[in-house]
Amino acid sequence: MGEIYSPGKLMLTSEYFAVDGALVLAVPTKLGQEFFFEEIHDGKSIIFWEAYHQNKLWLKAVIDYKNWQILETNITSSAEFILKTLKNVQSLSEIQFKGSQTYHLKTNLQFPSDYGLGSSSTLMNNLAEWSDIDPFHLNSISLGGSGYDIAVANAKSAVLFQNKPEIRFEKVNFNPKFKNELIFIHLNQKQDSREGINLYKSKTKSQNLVNEFSDLTRNILLCDELDNFSDLMTIHEQRISYFIEIPTVKSIFFADCAKFVKSLGAWGGDFVMSAKFEGYEDYFWGKGFSTVFEWNDLID
Repeated sequence: MGEIYSPGKLMLTSEYFAVDGALVLAVPTKLGQEFFFEEIHDGKSIIFWEAYHQNKLWLKAVIDYKNWQILETNITSSAEFILKTLKNVQSLSEIQFKGSQTYHLKTNLQFPSDYGLGSSSTLMNNLAEWSDIDPFHLNSISLGGSGYDIAVANAKSAVLFQNKPEIRFEKVNFNPKFKNELIFIHLNQKQDSREGINLYKSKTKSQNLVNEFSDLTRNILLCDELDNFSDLMTIHEQRISYFIEIPTVKSIFFADCAKFVKSLGAWGGDFVMSAKFEGYEDYFWGKGFSTVFEWNDLID
């Protein structure tokens, strides 16, 4: 049985503005998604799909890929998404789902699905690598979004990413000397990224504003002092808040926090970033947020 792996991601800069071409800094997580595959040449044209979450079976589906019908499943809506995605794979690929063999396909998501670390993007990249197709194209027709998460999964590295005027990304060595002072707090309030993006898209913006976030990203990448990094993250958070007219997560949950608090990705859920201070674990636990990671716990 063959195996492919893609890491998860965290978006450090340019949330929302990424869809309009702002430069994004994103980093890979230690945990990601595994994909296992096996073909049997038996002429049955069947896909046996199994999806595991942290090694526990979540979704099973049996799909007839000659007629693209779900024959069996335990979760209809999720199986329909898998069918749609695999049908897209067939349309783009020159090698997969072209004959009549049986496919045994298995995924294992290594992190909790409510962490927002890229359960979909890691799946898209794994399928694209397996099928020898463009992961950005597969993601675009299956899910949408800016594509920065695909870039991280594909590069297996921290990246600088832009999707306009065309998709381009480069690996970067984002390894700040103050990284051991950074912490990540899970808000345990899964946010629908599409809702946030739709709100953002409804507002009028200028190219100058998009460029401001690209400049912030460049400056953040070059930071070698925590104080400067903290100031830039605070400016970034305030500018997003002003534009989308949503209060910052710090003002909502952590108004008395001694350090900066920066949203990572869609506002209102998933992870935020901050910096250590005396008693920080007790502080966040006292606010009801018990999942706190240090850099080396979470980032690859």
